[in-house]
Amino acid sequence: MTNHWIDFKNSDVILIMGSNPASNHPISFKWIQEAIDKKGAKLVCVDPRFTQSAAKAHLYAPLRSGTDIAVLGGMIKYILDNKLYFEEYVKEYTNSAFLVNPAFKMPGDNKGVFSGLVNAKYDKSTWTFQKDAAGIIKQDKTLRDPMCVFQLLKKHYSRYTPELVSRISGTPKDKLVEVYKTYASTGKPDKAGNILYAMGWTQHTVGVQNIRTMSMIQLLLGNVGIAGGGVQALRGESNVQGSTDQALLFHIIPGYLPTPASSLPTLKAYNEKNTPATKQPDSLNWWKNRPKYMASYIRAVYGTNVSLEEGYNLMPKVDTGANYSWLVLFDQMYKEKFTGFFAWGMNPACSGAHSNKVRKGLTKLDWMVNVNLFDNETGSFWRGPGMDPTKIKTEVFMLPCAASVEKEGSITNSGRWMQWRYKAVNPPGVALPDGDIMSELYYKIKELYEKKGGPLKDAFLKMTWDYGVKGFDGKIKHLDPHAIAKEINGVFQEDKKVENPSKKGEFKEFKKGDPVPSFAWLQDDGSTSSGNWIYCASYADKGNLSARRGTKDASGIGLYSDWSWSWPVNRRIIYNGASVDPSGKPWNPGTPVIRWNGTKWVGDVPDGAGNPGSGRLPFIMKPDGVGSIFGPGLADGPFPEHYEPLECPVEKNLMSPQKNNPAIRRFDKAGVGSDIDVYSGVASCDPRFPFVCSTYRVSEHWQTGVLTRWCPWLAEMQPGMFVEMSLELAKEKNIKNGEKVIVKSARGEVEATAIVTPRFKPFNIDGNAIHQVGIPWHFGWITTKDRVYKPGDKKAEVFTFGDSANLLTPTIGDANTMIPETKAFMVNVVKKGRG
Repeated sequence: MTNHWIDFKNSDVILIMGSNPASNHPISFKWIQEAIDKKGAKLVCVDPRFTQSAAKAHLYAPLRSGTDIAVLGGMIKYILDNKLYFEEYVKEYTNSAFLVNPAFKMPGDNKGVFSGLVNAKYDKSTWTFQKDAAGIIKQDKTLRDPMCVFQLLKKHYSRYTPELVSRISGTPKDKLVEVYKTYASTGKPDKAGNILYAMGWTQHTVGVQNIRTMSMIQLLLGNVGIAGGGVQALRGESNVQGSTDQALLFHIIPGYLPTPASSLPTLKAYNEKNTPATKQPDSLNWWKNRPKYMASYIRAVYGTNVSLEEGYNLMPKVDTGANYSWLVLFDQMYKEKFTGFFAWGMNPACSGAHSNKVRKGLTKLDWMVNVNLFDNETGSFWRGPGMDPTKIKTEVFMLPCAASVEKEGSITNSGRWMQWRYKAVNPPGVALPDGDIMSELYYKIKELYEKKGGPLKDAFLKMTWDYGVKGFDGKIKHLDPHAIAKEINGVFQEDKKVENPSKKGEFKEFKKGDPVPSFAWLQDDGSTSSGNWIYCASYADKGNLSARRGTKDASGIGLYSDWSWSWPVNRRIIYNGASVDPSGKPWNPGTPVIRWNGTKWVGDVPDGAGNPGSGRLPFIMKPDGVGSIFGPGLADGPFPEHYEPLECPVEKNLMSPQKNNPAIRRFDKAGVGSDIDVYSGVASCDPRFPFVCSTYRVSEHWQTGVLTRWCPWLAEMQPGMFVEMSLELAKEKNIKNGEKVIVKSARGEVEATAIVTPRFKPFNIDGNAIHQVGIPWHFGWITTKDRVYKPGDKKAEVFTFGDSANLLTPTIGDANTMIPETKAFMVNVVKKGRG
């Protein structure tokens, strides 16, 4: 998220697409409403369903799920055709003037795919820029050269006419043009447009490209780095951003450093592979500092027990090119490729795509540890529907853990604000904070290594574990979250004299154990540690900054820089160097993010802004220093292209001969050879499953409902699985509101209550009526039977919730992230008892 929640109030136009904040992020709507009430902002909602957010919008437009790129590509064409782009911003702060390799080909001239496609994988050798003899990228600032990014962009999206986009998406042409006109009005220095997205964009086979399309629009309109602009990911939990920062995903280690790979046996090889170089003048290329961050991370893990090279050798490595994402892990579990599994704060038996496959995979384990507040469908999979406990070998251990209010520590919200939370009450019974459970595991495994040895012994035994006060036995009884936070920040590992990174020729002396002031002071020689470089400065000489609760807003635009701490270095708006023109003047003096007071920048912590007129390019995390309209780093194309979902209701892609994303990884027999993965409507429409389906959330439940299904006041409001459908579909299927129905896909079925509503309407797709239905994913088969909520209470009403929506969803993911495509798949809906 480039900006933050409060900054929504600075927007002139807000586009809600791929999200439903009125229902799923209701507090965010406070700031949306403030923009409407105090600034006269326009709210636009584009969604397959008339949601709670749509009900609050000035303009609503429907679209068939999975056609977002078609709609957004049409917006790019509208902006370019009508010259509504912010020309100076585009020329100076994006790669629109860069000249692309003449051999590069686009889908319109290459049978629906980009140049280089071989066996579902792209050779990107033509996705490059032309360079001169000095290695500097060639540019045409007039934007007229046919091989410059700007002209290629125009050519690529020239195919995305309102007429064709309407035929693909089902969005009426007049609504498309109204959406385009409203949002494109922000391509001016004194205007700001904002996009709010969530899982409605990510959970597609083109999920990353959905987001990139909007990022390109924001660059064209000059909406990145400014107050009220940016690209906002609305997270599904309060600490999703924090868990991502700390490397929840397999391909990164903390701070978005690439995970070491088996093909990079030395630290030198790792740094050479992963440290970008550039010859572009005026580019800061901040990732050139990656060796400092990697060295400091190794020190955080192993201290000075080993050399940097030894520490790197001890770190786990992924096989080069291998994928360890969620879908792959459960595919490998199903194929009995590993024997043990920790389900830590998760409920994959309900949350995982193709839940029948996930549940069968769990039966093939030797052991599983379920760490959670309550029992759930994952911990009790062996007694679930269709299971015979006498035939299941898996030994299950339940470790009860503390809830968020029963432990101390920090969370990092969607806006990157790291906020400290204190313990309110002790956890009940034998439940422990997660960190204490991990610490106990650490000591038990350590004892086994010391007694019996084993593979990777030194990788484990040489780790530091200095997170609290040790008892007489030398073990830490309770992990101190402050100690962990300090290690994440980082300290000097030795006495060191360091040149001030912002004042050449000035030096500062540090003692061993001193906190590192900020990541600019981290070193590549092993003299500093930092568990996560982007959090360096959060717990330094001024103490725990995430605990701050200052309510003064010196900025006047809602930065509130003394409330908590925001990574990096308390910066509230990323790339704010792009909020000023090349001479250093704010594009919009009415809402300046930073401004020059004659001697220094004031306002937000400056990002990418050199002294006025210095020529410093603002996008410092990019090697070339500018925003990427042409983005050659992704797996499925440097420009987003509309491809149909893998399961879809149409025979062909009206945009091109290529129907689905050509770079996705299939799991059926045509893909990796799974005997349980099946798809429908891929090559041609499957009459058994004629309706598009999408999963979503409701306000009253949390994730798979492990925390909320046990609350009677919430269960009474949303007592079980339902399916929303249009009045027209209900009439066609002779289904009445409130009747029990069965929703079926090629993978499974789930019983639901029919909600017949005008919130869904049939789509006119190229002259054909296409229906879409929607189901929530909060439920599972465990009921509230025999549960007493408080001592002395009479037994509560029994709620039987049904089962998981993910019994229906396919094992197929985005070409880049592998996030499952649960927002567009094919189903049928029939009355219960009728086939």
